[in-house]
Amino acid sequence: MKLIKEFKTFINRGSAIDMAVGIIVGSVMTSVVNSLVKDIIMPPVGLLVGNVDFSQWFYVLSGGEPGVHYNTMEAATAAGATTLNMGTFLNTVISFLITMFAVFIIVKVANSARAKGPVTTRACPYCQQSISKLATKCPYCCSVVKAEKIGEVEEAELTKGLKSLTAKVEKVANAAKKAAKIK
Repeated sequence: MKLIKEFKTFINRGSAIDMAVGIIVGSVMTSVVNSLVKDIIMPPVGLLVGNVDFSQWFYVLSGGEPGVHYNTMEAATAAGATTLNMGTFLNTVISFLITMFAVFIIVKVANSARAKGPVTTRACPYCQQSISKLATKCPYCCSVVKAEKIGEVEEAELTKGLKSLTAKVEKVANAAKKAAKIK
C-alpha cells in the first residue's frame, strides 16, 4: 500500500507527465533529425564526394558467396555475409550531432526565458563562508556583520528582448500613422 501511495504522489507531482512529454518529443525529434540527415544532408554530400550513397557504404568482413561483389548492404546480409556498416554509422553520428545542437539551442532559449532570482547570499568578510544577505551575525565564526538588502528579481533576457522589439514596432507603427495622415 505504501508503494502505491508513493507512486500516486509521484504521478500527481507532474514529474511523470513531464518525463512522458519529454520522451514523446524526443522520439519525434529523433525521427525528424534522422530524416533530415538521411534525406536532406547526406545526398548532396554524397554527390560532392563522387555520387556515394553513404547508407550503402559497407565492407564485407566474412561470409557470403566467394568472388561476388555486393551492390547493397541488404544483398550482402541476405547472402549471409557479415558486414561493417561505416555509412550507417556516419549517418548516426551526424544525426547525433544535429540532435545535440538542437537540444543545446532549446536549453539556451529556455534558460534565457527564465527570470533570474535575486542573489540572497554573500561571503562573510571574516571567514568567507556563504551566509544570508539578511544575516547580522555569521553562523560560522560568530562575527557581527552588517545586513544587506536583497535585490529584486531580474527580468529574463527573452522578456527584455521582446519589450525592446515591441517598442521598436510601436515606433514604426506611429511613424506610419503620421505619414498616412500627412498624405
